Amino acid sequence: MIQINYEDLMFKIPVESETYTNDSNFVISKITSILDERKNIGDNKIILNTNLKLGLPLENINKIAGPMIEAWAVEVFSGIRDNLNNAYNLINVEAQERLGMADIILQFRKNAQIITGNVDVKATSDDIPKSGRSPNITSFSRIRTAYVKNPDFMFIVLSIKHKVYSERNSATGLIDGIMEIVSYNAYDLKFISDEDLSYNPALGTGQIQIKDIHYVNYQYRTTWEMCQLLDKKYLSSKRRTFEDFYREAKKNQWIKN
Repeated sequence: MIQINYEDLMFKIPVESETYTNDSNFVISKITSILDERKNIGDNKIILNTNLKLGLPLENINKIAGPMIEAWAVEVFSGIRDNLNNAYNLINVEAQERLGMADIILQFRKNAQIITGNVDVKATSDDIPKSGRSPNITSFSRIRTAYVKNPDFMFIVLSIKHKVYSERNSATGLIDGIMEIVSYNAYDLKFISDEDLSYNPALGTGQIQIKDIHYVNYQYRTTWEMCQLLDKKYLSSKRRTFEDFYREAKKNQWIKN
């Protein structure tokens, strides 16, 4: 049997559009501006009403924060979309299934072009010091395949930081739990620096992680350079072999041979 290695493989090399970087910056600026507007008008709180006289157990409420904040984000973007003449050129919002690659798909009009952003919402707690450290972002094979199938695939990580507190409701006399969005950042996964990305071999083909979602540096690269970086992260793991990679490459049609 002939021994082959990474350099021997005939990869399918994705080539993104010349406007991709500008398009990515455009989508991120729109997402940030929309959230800025919500915060400025005070629509940045999720209020949880219950019949509990002592209020919600705050030490456990962060366990449900992710789905709640994701639902809030869908409502915010959908509200903008419903105004056909909105200032953000947002024309379509689609909430995705729970195990989908992204949580929300956003489509913006930029001149005569329609730009699609696949948004993954990550909720982190302002009350927990280490919240946001090494969250799982997406499956290695899933994102690697997406970049090959569509060199312009735009995967946006939307980090939303929240704090939780209790407040007595003057109308009911009961304690409301309040989840307040305090800050947010949006990143294009393809442009997150090498040092900020890591690979966790657990779960399926492994998970791409961000070491600290609150402190991310940008490093502009092409789609093909991103594929090579993902491969490098995968092959650097002691729990992965070249044979594992080759199997995934054939299965997902990343290579021609």
